[in-house]
Amino acid sequence: MQAETGLETKFARFGNGITVNGDHVIEGYASLFGACDQGGDIVSKGAYGASLKAIAAEDRSVKMLWQHDPAQPIGVWDEVREDARGLWVRGRLLPEVAKSREAAELITAGAIDGLSIGYRTVKATKNNKGQRLLTELELWEVSLVTFPMLPSARVAAKSEDMTSEEDAMLRQTAAALRGVRASLARR
Repeated sequence: MQAETGLETKFARFGNGITVNGDHVIEGYASLFGACDQGGDIVSKGAYGASLKAIAAEDRSVKMLWQHDPAQPIGVWDEVREDARGLWVRGRLLPEVAKSREAAELITAGAIDGLSIGYRTVKATKNNKGQRLLTELELWEVSLVTFPMLPSARVAAKSEDMTSEEDAMLRQTAAALRGVRASLARR
C-alpha cells in the first residue's frame, strides 16, 4: 500500500510473535524475511540494516503509531533490530495515552493482532514470478494494525495476569472469528 507521500506500508501477523504484558511492554516481529505478502512483495534479509544504522547515527527512533496514523503515536519502540527471522521490535505502550490503553485491551482480547511497517523502498528487483524483492528499505514506523498483508500468520497476545482458561477461551474465540472472516471473504 502506498500513500501520496511515497510512504509504503506492509502488514504482518505472526503466530506467538506479539505480546503485551501488564507493564504495557509489547514485542514481536514486524516483518519476516522471505515471506510473500498479498501485494506480491518479499522482504530480503538485511533490507533494514542501512536504515537502522542511519536512525541510530542520527539519534532518531522508529515511531510507534496506531493504524499508520501519524496523528496517533501510542508508544515508543525501545528496540528495533534485524535477526535471522526478520524485523523484531520491543517497546512500550504509553498508558497516559488513551488510544494506547485501548490498544493494550484490544491486543489482550485478540481483537488487534497485527504489526505493520511504514517504509520507503530504496532498492528492489522483480523475480521471474513478478514478485517484488525488497532489498533495501528506509524504515519510518511500526504500527499496531487490524488487518495484515500476511493472512497466514497470526499473533497471539496475552496479559500476564490472564488465567490459562481465559487465554484458551480468547484463542478459541479468535480462531472462530478468523473462520467467519475467511468465509465472508470467499463470498
